[in-house]
Amino acid sequence: MVAPPASVLEAFGVSAPEQLTGGQGTAWRCGDLVLKPLDQAMSPEELEWHGALLDDIDCDGFRVPRLRRARNGSALVEGWCAWTFVEGEHRSGAWAEVIVVGERFHDTLASFPRPALLDRRTDHWAIGDRVAWGELPAAAFAQVKHVLELVAALRPVTAASSLVHGDLTGNVLFADGLPPAVIDLSPYWRPPEFASAIVVGDALVWEGADERLLDAVSHVPDFPQFLLRALIYRAVVDALFRPGEPHRPDDEDEFLGPVELACRLAR
Repeated sequence: MVAPPASVLEAFGVSAPEQLTGGQGTAWRCGDLVLKPLDQAMSPEELEWHGALLDDIDCDGFRVPRLRRARNGSALVEGWCAWTFVEGEHRSGAWAEVIVVGERFHDTLASFPRPALLDRRTDHWAIGDRVAWGELPAAAFAQVKHVLELVAALRPVTAASSLVHGDLTGNVLFADGLPPAVIDLSPYWRPPEFASAIVVGDALVWEGADERLLDAVSHVPDFPQFLLRALIYRAVVDALFRPGEPHRPDDEDEFLGPVELACRLAR
């Protein structure tokens, strides 16, 4: 991956970039800052919104990175932005802890208004989310394996929507002696229960979790309905990133077991 150029380092007043592991491999640590290219799915307007939001958050039992500006006051320099470095690492299998941290994080976000920028998103993740919540017709994605089966099991939910982080699974870092850190906010306007269900769905599909993980969400009313929506979301996004590819055979289909579980729980 390309390191930040000297002109970017100079603009942010840092030097000696060290590539960080994890994520997409595009982040570079420079002392107490992390430099990374602006995500293709994020506009400069959204970057500014992220920075303002995280500055306003009252961290209670968690940490967050803060947006840092260049010497000239810009948040973006030649396509690069800077965030404060937060100690910690991803812990395999710590799904229950991630859910707890996510609930604290969402309690803090509950008073924030819905950002209009969500309506302008057209990336794969935004499409998958809208299909999961009936804002785009599932029939248009009938070719995506499992979608119609999952949609057939849906029932209305009454939980209120608020600002949530829709990709917590790999974006909570743990460090001894410090509160967990929540990074790389992926904003959605959905019930917080949906964010927890995404963690469970991700763990079941890709990280080797089994049904025992449901104990971590036993307090969530109507959880099977949120899990159905989380799996629709991930299945549609997965298919959008594999255009024209055939369905995976059942013995290679990571979604098969979790889909069967979710549909059984929703009966």
